[in-house]
Amino acid sequence: MKDEKKFNLLFICFVSAMGGFLFGYDWVVIGGAKIFYEPFFALKQSAALRGWAMSSALLGCLVGAGCSGTWSDRYGRKKLLMVAAFLFLFSAVGTGAVDSFSWFIFYRIVGGLGIGIASNISPIYIAEVSPAEIRGRMVSLNQLTIVLGILSAQVTNWLIADMYAVNSQALSLEGIAMAWRWMFWMEAVPALLFLVLVFFIPESPRWLASRSEVTSYDLKAVLKPSVRRVLLVGIVLAVFQQWCGINVIFNYAHEVFSAAGFEVSDVMMNIVVTGVINVIFTVVAIGTVDRWGRRSLMLIGSFGLAVIYLLMSGCYFIGLTGWVMLTLVLMAIACYAMSLAPIVWVVLSEIFPQQVRGTAMAISTLFLWIASFVLTYTFPLLNEALQASGTFLVYGILCLAGFLFIRFCLPETKGKTLEEIEAELSQKPLG
Repeated sequence: MKDEKKFNLLFICFVSAMGGFLFGYDWVVIGGAKIFYEPFFALKQSAALRGWAMSSALLGCLVGAGCSGTWSDRYGRKKLLMVAAFLFLFSAVGTGAVDSFSWFIFYRIVGGLGIGIASNISPIYIAEVSPAEIRGRMVSLNQLTIVLGILSAQVTNWLIADMYAVNSQALSLEGIAMAWRWMFWMEAVPALLFLVLVFFIPESPRWLASRSEVTSYDLKAVLKPSVRRVLLVGIVLAVFQQWCGINVIFNYAHEVFSAAGFEVSDVMMNIVVTGVINVIFTVVAIGTVDRWGRRSLMLIGSFGLAVIYLLMSGCYFIGLTGWVMLTLVLMAIACYAMSLAPIVWVVLSEIFPQQVRGTAMAISTLFLWIASFVLTYTFPLLNEALQASGTFLVYGILCLAGFLFIRFCLPETKGKTLEEIEAELSQKPLG
């Protein structure tokens, strides 16, 4: 590939992947802001309102993911990226500016719409513009920007919390009023940049080529037997990416690290460390996905997580704490970051036929967000009923089940054009 073409490809993939960066930032920023907005909105006495504040964006995610596929198949990938960029900017500015809890929820849902659209469209767009030999690397770039967005939110939350003396005994009213606002406002900078740059990228050439062939955008095309079989694989992989359990460590870091014997003062630093490990091993995935293959990395990831979770379960059971548990947690994040986190998105962007790719991807992404909700909602219940040992034993069993599914049902797509993958999967059963 000539240098000019390579630069142009990197530029348009980077711009599209900025949707992933904002996805990661918006998804995580709420966790650091909660210690400030909860007293501001007087939510301490209502567990229901605290839960609604944390999970309201998910409602937007479900709507955005569910609608974006049909919209992108009809109107194009670029237009949907523009919509996502505007929603992120609108949400970042609005969330930090409100004084009413109802409007706070409104803008969080708007941000969730942006997440749902970006999580679906960014990997599709990158897959459709990338050559087969480097497509896995390019789509994995989207996951790299997601984890960079997560790390950016973690560091931003840490610095702003420190600026407003979160560890002091008497947090000022000004600190309560301003800290959470700045955490959200900081997202407006990359959101504005995304909105400007997306005007300079082309529409997906594969989407443009498909326009003359598409006659219907309804669900009938997705429900054809040949497509339905592939869609089932996509849904299972999307659900498994969440039910493998790793996001529990990010969403419930305090509970996980506290059960491992860490003091509250150590948790913020541990969270940043997990973010750094997440980024490092996502880079490893980018370097290996087009050499080792999608299927191989996912087998390594699912089996590796199963082993690590079983070890964590045993350590929790015997009361082993401290650096041993931290090491196992970091190993789990590293294993996930180099396998299931980016590779599921790569596979989902590859396996569906061109005519229904946006819709099929949206359905899979919708199930991913439903699975994310189930995981997040059930962890406290599992943790209370089974304790940390039993909970991670459950996640270990789920990872073994995922390993078997990938082993017998997922073909290798490395090095094949999207058209070759479509032809292969439409002609023979998976596995």
